[in-house]
Amino acid sequence: MPAEEQSQGHRKRLRERFIKSGLAGFHDYEIVELLLSLGTPRKDCKPQAKEAIRRFKTLRGVLEAPAEELQQIDGIGAHSAFGIKLVQEVARQFLKERIIEKPVFKSSQQIFDYLYHSMRDLKKEVFKVIYLNGQNQIIEVEDLFEGTVNSSSIFPREVMESALKHKAVSLVFVHNHPSGNPEPSGSDKELTRELIYAGNIMRLKVLDHIIIGNDRYFSFAGGGLIEEYELDFLNLKATGTAEGKRRLYRARASAKLDWLSPP
Repeated sequence: MPAEEQSQGHRKRLRERFIKSGLAGFHDYEIVELLLSLGTPRKDCKPQAKEAIRRFKTLRGVLEAPAEELQQIDGIGAHSAFGIKLVQEVARQFLKERIIEKPVFKSSQQIFDYLYHSMRDLKKEVFKVIYLNGQNQIIEVEDLFEGTVNSSSIFPREVMESALKHKAVSLVFVHNHPSGNPEPSGSDKELTRELIYAGNIMRLKVLDHIIIGNDRYFSFAGGGLIEEYELDFLNLKATGTAEGKRRLYRARASAKLDWLSPP
């Protein structure tokens, strides 16, 4: 069988697999091959797809590679590079619009779906804040910190100032664990507690803190910790104990905006 007919038969089988079951069971290079075949329908794209994965390591790496770097691979021209970038942006816009349509406090899974592919292969921890309006719809998603996420590296003052700038009513925090294990550390818990305390002082509701791992996530709201920390804050205000006053003072000091809230 001529090489061109073999190539066309291979592409046809890939497309039939996709139509039947989506991308389930596809290797990353096969997904890239499908994308490349849209721009070069009569050419075998497997070598270029494998080279793209070799060079950029993952499917995400290929999708986020600059068009000029994609075109450095022999056989990937301007049309194919444009197709890859277009698919990436269309998918990103679709997921953003989809997540905005629903209240976030019911959609931790949607936040995970929206952010997973952009965060799963990061080598450092990145701390994102999702700002929401009074209908729990997304106003903006912002990267605030990069590096080790803990209570000494994340500054509640900056988080609260940014929330006020965006006129947010509530917040969702998201960060990744490069290890792949999304279980929260002691530092993650302490940071979340401090942010909830600062949010309460500023009349901002923390809906969730989601930790993204390898194909799974941990939700502080789903685990009952958001509610626990909210109750802790209310109890501290109610008791008026010396320890309670100290913790409230520290929360106000960390927010640096305590003058906006009564003692």
